[in-house]
Amino acid sequence: MRIRATVAAVTGALALSALAVPAAQADDQIPNLASLVPSTSKATPFTAAAPADEVYGDTKITSVTVNGGKNIVVGTTLQKAFTVSVTATDPEGIYDAYPVLWHGADVDNPDGVILPESLEDEQVGSCTHSSATTATCKVTLIADPQTNIYGNILAGTWKVWVGAIGNDGDYIIRDAYKTTKVQRYSKLTVNASPEPVQKGKTITVTGKLSRANWDDNQYHGYTNQSVKLQFRKAGSSTYTTLKTITSNSTGELKTTVTASTDGYFRYSFAGTTTTPAVNATGDFVDVQ
Repeated sequence: MRIRATVAAVTGALALSALAVPAAQADDQIPNLASLVPSTSKATPFTAAAPADEVYGDTKITSVTVNGGKNIVVGTTLQKAFTVSVTATDPEGIYDAYPVLWHGADVDNPDGVILPESLEDEQVGSCTHSSATTATCKVTLIADPQTNIYGNILAGTWKVWVGAIGNDGDYIIRDAYKTTKVQRYSKLTVNASPEPVQKGKTITVTGKLSRANWDDNQYHGYTNQSVKLQFRKAGSSTYTTLKTITSNSTGELKTTVTASTDGYFRYSFAGTTTTPAVNATGDFVDVQ
């Protein structure tokens, strides 16, 4: 398992226990969140029933949105940049906010982390102030199959750590404000033959369901998965499910149907926790 250097540093990034600054200093200079990351973590281990919080003063986090509410889907080579929006309030206004995605059993011992790309900037988030007390800070994070998405063990549910700091130095930290999913990119193909075919004859429909493998950065068949064979009549915009079959030990799909009318065949996969739903591009068959 290729644990990257960024994972080794995550315990400090996940617990900004030194985040607060004295109010007297805040008026002159409020340090950015990245500079306040301690060298060692003091975070309380995460439990699903009671996420560990740290609060100083009256700063509050009111909402967090990851990737526009959509799952984060990562292939084998390309980076996936996405935005986390953190809305927070403080009577003296919001200075900045800082989200981190982490994977593992507890915040002290994560086995994966996705950090903001702007750690070296004066501020981590790009904040829009809707009022004197409230701001939404948007932060870009990057999931990279060459670095922080280093193995299939990381597919599935990730937790969202988030911190916010007010203009007066007040702050709040939530170790697991919410969860999101990081998934292995999926592919699905279909081929219906023969083309053309006589009405009443047999059509053989083949295909393959595959997904990204983050252990070797290749695509491999997704085995033993339920996949629907669907048909769309020529001139229609709606697909109807004809039957459900199971991918074999290499992800291959194969079944037969009786030719009845012109139209498009496709396979459709509903997705799993670790792998997104995907539809094959319809293959047209001319029935004569």
